[in-house]
Amino acid sequence: MSGRSRTTGLLALCLCLGLLWLFAGTACTARGDQPVTLRVLADSELQDMKPLLDELRRDTGIALEMDDRGTDDVARALAGTHHEHDLAWLSSDRPLQLRLKAAGVHTESPLATSIMRSPVAIGLKRAAADRLRLRTPDGRISWADVADAAADGSLTFGMADPRHTDSGLAALVGVATAAAGTGSALRPEDVSCERLRGFFTGRLLTENSPAALADGFVRRQGELDALVTYESELLALNAGGRLREPLEIVHPEDGMVLADYPLLLLDPAKRAAYDRLVAWLKSGPVQKKIMERTLRRPVDPAVPRIESLRPPIGNALYFPDRQEVLDRLLADYGKAEGAPPARVFFVLDFSTSMAGERIAALRATFAGLSGADDSRSGKFLRFHRGESFTVIRFAGRVLDERTITYRTQADLDLLRQAVASDDLAEDTAVWSALDHAYGRAAELVRDFPGQSASVVLMTDGENNAGTGLDAFLDRYRALPPAARAVHTYTVRYGDADPRELDRAARATGGRMVDATAQSLLNAFKETRGCTE
Repeated sequence: MSGRSRTTGLLALCLCLGLLWLFAGTACTARGDQPVTLRVLADSELQDMKPLLDELRRDTGIALEMDDRGTDDVARALAGTHHEHDLAWLSSDRPLQLRLKAAGVHTESPLATSIMRSPVAIGLKRAAADRLRLRTPDGRISWADVADAAADGSLTFGMADPRHTDSGLAALVGVATAAAGTGSALRPEDVSCERLRGFFTGRLLTENSPAALADGFVRRQGELDALVTYESELLALNAGGRLREPLEIVHPEDGMVLADYPLLLLDPAKRAAYDRLVAWLKSGPVQKKIMERTLRRPVDPAVPRIESLRPPIGNALYFPDRQEVLDRLLADYGKAEGAPPARVFFVLDFSTSMAGERIAALRATFAGLSGADDSRSGKFLRFHRGESFTVIRFAGRVLDERTITYRTQADLDLLRQAVASDDLAEDTAVWSALDHAYGRAAELVRDFPGQSASVVLMTDGENNAGTGLDAFLDRYRALPPAARAVHTYTVRYGDADPRELDRAARATGGRMVDATAQSLLNAFKETRGCTE
């Protein structure tokens, strides 16, 4: 080829490349897809989305710099009005909204778009699922059934720490909401006397991230029956080949909390790029990829579900709308974490006025709390393994005293025997019996600092023997601080004086429960949440 021909060819090639570059640049500008990098504050539970980021950059020109942090760190970073990131991507923004509201932050909430969904679910070994179904009339498993089995020691499970993970917090809210049974968002009063320690008796594994939780379950799968976490985590674990047997995924009959993974716009100047990103993530092909790769449910109803995501999720529970509720839940959880099992002193009236239907109701109450009550509240509020009970029977004096720690069914049989006695006696020394109970409680908290204890006093008559109320209160006020911290919950039954019972309960930090307008069993259930 001559020099002129080579020169002409090179010029033609350069012209061609220039036109291609100009065309490509013009086309990109026309689509508005100029390359851009967005800084994203991301919940660490979203690390499984990272494989899609290369495709995102190729398709849209958007590169995401993911700053992965734990749930607490994300919440703290977003609590202010000035942000170092362009976007935030969370499992749920509901805790953030509550925190901002409680802090008095009145700025407009960031624009948020749900990208995918996953409910809290329970992964059960087949044998455990079969056992639970046998305990239900219709074979449908609820949180109440799980709490019941955990309390009696027949179910053990793992669950992430709700103080550090959205999945753990969602699970805690789900269980507590189901326990309240109101059908609406939890209120502070639903938490204060609702007891979840029976449920957490069965939790033998906890971690600060879903990944660590899954790893822990794999290591301890021989001793654990179940795993409580997001449905997507359970499906991934089943598909990972690390389990000896797949877990059956159960969506609790009484509902669960749903994560919707919102993408938040923190910097309004990046709105155009945010809109492009959202449009890409919510497009049908990408929704399908998200579903197949992360096993979360698409927000686009037109995307056909893979087989494992076809079962309906059932009822979604409301997330609390007050920060105070979450604070109480997490405070109760923190108290229960590693705390020794509670001791309850039952001070029970066995005067002759209790004969007949009244003593029968008392015995039925203890049978119900020992597992015979098959109602939802009965399953959440029953006695649970590890608890200790001191039964003090009294009439005109203390008749007897028996302490039982619940480890096996035989211990519950002993507890029921303690209230089966027909040894009724004359007179009613209410305040002498309560004084006796505080003597025992003072010894307990002295010998075992940090021990949780409470007193439940039930009487059907007025005090007509022994110490008077004023004298008891004087003795109570002279007790050491640890003993005074033991609260009394009085149960008014029959002809008992409501004013005196209310006064005594309030003086010790407890409250009175009236059993004249409800069953004795339901009255005792109310005391089950008030043990601190």
